[in-house]
Amino acid sequence: MNKKRIIIVIGVAVLLALLASGGVYRFLSEKGRMAEDARLQTVGVVVAAVDIPFASTINANQVALARWPKENLPKDVFADPKKVVDRAARREILRGEPIVESKLVPADKSSGVLSLRIPAGMRAFSVQVNEVVGVGGFIVPDARVDVVVTTASFQQGGQQISKIILEDIRVLAAGQTVDQKDNKPITVNTVTLSVTPEDAEKLALASSDGKIQLVLRNFMDNAVVATGGMDKSRLLASHRSAPLAPAEKEPARSKRAARAKASPAPPNPLPSLAVKKVHIVEVIKGNKRSEEKFE
Repeated sequence: MNKKRIIIVIGVAVLLALLASGGVYRFLSEKGRMAEDARLQTVGVVVAAVDIPFASTINANQVALARWPKENLPKDVFADPKKVVDRAARREILRGEPIVESKLVPADKSSGVLSLRIPAGMRAFSVQVNEVVGVGGFIVPDARVDVVVTTASFQQGGQQISKIILEDIRVLAAGQTVDQKDNKPITVNTVTLSVTPEDAEKLALASSDGKIQLVLRNFMDNAVVATGGMDKSRLLASHRSAPLAPAEKEPARSKRAARAKASPAPPNPLPSLAVKKVHIVEVIKGNKRSEEKFE
């Protein structure tokens, strides 16, 4: 009896094991079929393998193929990495982002990267700078600056005057750099500004007739401040009403010497005139009397 019971238990266990194995097999088969269906519903697209900076030339190590659902396939996406190699990025492309035609500079205009950054209706104007004019090298692409010109004023007889002529101007490029990778100081010879055509005329005259300096401003501060300019008379006006500084005390001897030196010498006395003797002679003629003087 016990042997029968053992055989029945073993048979049931084997049956349950077979049923479980069949269920697992069917489950795994279904998962594999679903994965295959999902694979068949995706296509390979070219994505950025690393962050690609703006205006940089894409190389083969920066791109890779990735599976992408067909229903969410981006427009103008690339399926062959060779078609994006040696193309220039029109804007920054983040890692894992699909590379599409609109993110790349047209193949026949790869040398005109800066022109792509100029907004419609604006112009790019380059001004020559040095380390002082360039605010110690801290003017980088996308910075905001004011433009100050120092020139001679004909209304004030050729006196030098400084005036802010442009405010809140965007920097397109610093030297040959058009992308701000980090905020480190860089030494450049030119700074390219984004200005209107009228402002370009102002800059052309200011750069040829005077001295230009750039003033760095807060990126979030776009307020326009009206100023009257600054000339030498206004610059020194604050010092005119200031009290004179007290003179340092000097020894009494040096004071007396200075006083004696400052006081004019008395004039030489006129030479005394010699006193001349006068002799008076009384002359009588008849009834007339007169006096004659002889020296």
